[in-house]
Amino acid sequence: MAINAAISTKIKTFLFRPISIAPLASFRILFGAMLLFSTIRFTAKGWIDLLYIQPKFYFPYEGFECIKPLTGNGMYIVFAVMILAAFFIMLGLFYRVAVILFFILFTYVELIDKTNYLNHYYFVSIISLMLCFLPANKYASLDVKFGFAKLATHIPNWCILIIQLQIGMVYFFAGIAKINPDWLLHAQPLSIWLKSRDYFPVIGFLFVYKITPYIFSWFGMLFDVFIIFFLWNKKTRPFAYVAVVIFHLLTGYLFQIGVFPYVMIVATWIFFSAEFHQKFISLFYKEKENRTIEYQPKFASFWITIIFIHFTIQILLPFRYLLYPDKLFWTEQGYRFSWRVMLMEKNAYTSFVVKDKTGKIDEVKNRDYLTAQQEKQMSTQPDMILQFTHFIANEYEEKKGFINAEVYVDSYAALNGHPSQPFIDNTIDLAKQPVNFAPKKWILPFK
Repeated sequence: MAINAAISTKIKTFLFRPISIAPLASFRILFGAMLLFSTIRFTAKGWIDLLYIQPKFYFPYEGFECIKPLTGNGMYIVFAVMILAAFFIMLGLFYRVAVILFFILFTYVELIDKTNYLNHYYFVSIISLMLCFLPANKYASLDVKFGFAKLATHIPNWCILIIQLQIGMVYFFAGIAKINPDWLLHAQPLSIWLKSRDYFPVIGFLFVYKITPYIFSWFGMLFDVFIIFFLWNKKTRPFAYVAVVIFHLLTGYLFQIGVFPYVMIVATWIFFSAEFHQKFISLFYKEKENRTIEYQPKFASFWITIIFIHFTIQILLPFRYLLYPDKLFWTEQGYRFSWRVMLMEKNAYTSFVVKDKTGKIDEVKNRDYLTAQQEKQMSTQPDMILQFTHFIANEYEEKKGFINAEVYVDSYAALNGHPSQPFIDNTIDLAKQPVNFAPKKWILPFK
């Protein structure tokens, strides 16, 4: 008991020891700026209409089927509010309302359709949720300037540590996910991707060599697994951050993966020392007096419990795929929310036939109901195939007079350079299969 009490005391002391608030304030400014840029970019590219207005059907997450896009100009209003909220987060103005509003709206948008799932969207939701509970507006903010929040120069260590840990998990789990035969022994899918980029200026000629994708694969794995430890070390941090910048700019240039590289470049800024962040903040904000004001939230045990629960979930989620049979990249059961980044090249052809007991039969034209992006994503992901069969069955029963419609799927998929092979058992009526998290026995085994 005495040992446990001593350990508990040391943990509390470590988590709640006062440290400078500068890294958190700096992170709020840069992260808010990134949210602002990303949301404006998303709107400017016309993706609101393409992803949330044009589709006739959406693929909801299990348990969130009630979440639907707003009609009319509703989704444009949602994004306008998100832009305003991101701007206020950056400035630290009405911060608490702004960050809670951004988290709710951003997460709402991402829950509408699985088609649009990206790891960095998930990351943004998590960090936004964290910021809802952090005192990031108590320094270098308009809330302090206008008296909406009390100034603080020092905060508990956990306020910085949880963001660093979350970033570390993104990298570490992305790295251990790369420790698999396709990635390390066959350099897949990089062998496929790099060969198609031999036209790139300056470095394109390197991609014709067989060894190049192997170098990229092994370096990518080692970078993801170990970069967090180099970022935490004061002596290696500057070199590690340079590596972060080069790594993400290169992957962004080669693979056109949106704002993810820039999100990580901005996020890892928080590993630098308080003095570094203070110099950055001093470029536009100077405290009138050199004083120390500590902020300590109440209910220490409560916060420790919440932190423990959150990171326990974060550790367990990437391993839930072990509950399912067959190859993870083939079935994709337990794939999302696990920080698996750029690990597979998967293409599939999927068609649907609807029958009923009266002898009616019809082949579904996927593009009558799905956008090109939805069809592409659906064809490779069994849970989305299942959701679409349920939608088709209801559609044919309600609008085409089919009685107790049956839906059969004919699907072939190719994974990481392997030959195309049957994907879904075409003898099973998927319209009668339940939509849940149980193993999907109608997915044919990978050979």
